[in-house]
Amino acid sequence: MKVGVIGAGPAGLTAAYLLAKSGHEVVVFEAHPHMVGGISRTEKYKGFLFDIGGHRFFSKSAEVNAFWHEILGPDLIKCKRSSSIYYNHNFFSYPLALSEVITKLGPITSLRCFLSYLKAKMFPVKNPVSFEDWVVNNFGRLLFEIFFKSYTEKVWGIPTSKISADWAAQRIKGLSIRTILSSALKIKKNDKIIKTLIDSFLYPRLGPGMMWEVCAKKATAMSARIQMNAPVRGLQFKKAPTQWSVTLADNTTHEGFHHIISSAPIYDLIPGIAPQVSAPAFEAAKGLNYRDFITVVLILKNARTFSENWIYIHEPSVKVGRIQNFKSWSREMVPDQSMDCYGLEYFCFEGDGMWTMEDANLISLGTQELLQLGLANKEEIVDGYVVRQPKAYPVYDQGYKEKISVIKDELQHYPNLHLIGRNGMHKYNNQDHSIMTAMLVAKNIDAGEIKYDPWKVNQDAEYHEEDGQEMEGGRKLPDSL
Repeated sequence: MKVGVIGAGPAGLTAAYLLAKSGHEVVVFEAHPHMVGGISRTEKYKGFLFDIGGHRFFSKSAEVNAFWHEILGPDLIKCKRSSSIYYNHNFFSYPLALSEVITKLGPITSLRCFLSYLKAKMFPVKNPVSFEDWVVNNFGRLLFEIFFKSYTEKVWGIPTSKISADWAAQRIKGLSIRTILSSALKIKKNDKIIKTLIDSFLYPRLGPGMMWEVCAKKATAMSARIQMNAPVRGLQFKKAPTQWSVTLADNTTHEGFHHIISSAPIYDLIPGIAPQVSAPAFEAAKGLNYRDFITVVLILKNARTFSENWIYIHEPSVKVGRIQNFKSWSREMVPDQSMDCYGLEYFCFEGDGMWTMEDANLISLGTQELLQLGLANKEEIVDGYVVRQPKAYPVYDQGYKEKISVIKDELQHYPNLHLIGRNGMHKYNNQDHSIMTAMLVAKNIDAGEIKYDPWKVNQDAEYHEEDGQEMEGGRKLPDSL
């Protein structure tokens, strides 16, 4: 088969690698001029390496873990997870430690939190539809306001009452007061792993982009072609024979694809399909929303102010949402061990005042807020750099699920168009989830029939069968995958 893949991020490159390995003709179209990995790429500035966000390599799927090791092997290091929450001028270990919460919040506030939790359990919101409903039901109103509301609204730019409960159920599934207490007290229950509470993970020694740079090289060595600086403008479908053509932004057209695999944002992909999709599907695609992302990188000398991988900033007085310490992920991320490299993460909408701010002003803002938080002294900060990432997060606002349903139904009329990955499926997922969707699509193409539905892969890279049972990869995948 000749297969076109849109996007050289984790999902697209996984599909390309596996299909090339199976002997298919694969062409990957990547919009970035020179970097693969998508939002999982590793940027570089004056020898300093940094992520676009933090990317832990942890999965419950044996197939995904085996894939990572097949690609990178000994270049994967074990990283100890260490993170904190900054609230009211205090740092709280995350996962939360009961004794620390009581000490730092004080006995009165802690008691109020407990009573608020009891009230939520006695009088829960029936049929929770929003993120706020879901978290209040599981943690109580006061804990929601202290540890969830401010940060979440920074991330999404909309009130928590307008964010779908699906996001909470997906991203913090299994997390509750009971599981936090069990983790704090080292109590194991049925050996169930909750991703939010894991204490270690794998990480490429030169950042997540290393995984996808090596994957791209190995796929190319198996005759896959990866075209950089090749944004896709449109797709053309022919029924007889069933084939696809790809038109790029430079108006060049590539023809004869038996399958198209897309990890591109649905917002961009659907309007470019010909014959044109129905009006409801077109409107559904254009009605999807995305949150954009800015990393302000600050380089410091002899800072030693925090050793965590990252800190969540639950503080309304500053705009920064999270701060990464890249040397804590891997010491090889900095070229000089007397230096530190922090990534201050700002969430915005493309085109708004934050997005259009001059780089120098963003670096000044990041410096000011780092000093305000007490995480550095002015004389320690020696340089700065800015990276903007459009469409970093698909937004789970009210009504998004109905829009996706309309689009999925419409695509039944376009055989052999496969959607995978975070933006390709409008699912705010982790790498392993994206990788599993690509694996299943590759298996379908190898088999010549639809044996697996990638839409049934959940946040834990597990597959939901029709009867509700979960198995890694659905019908048991071959050990060779």
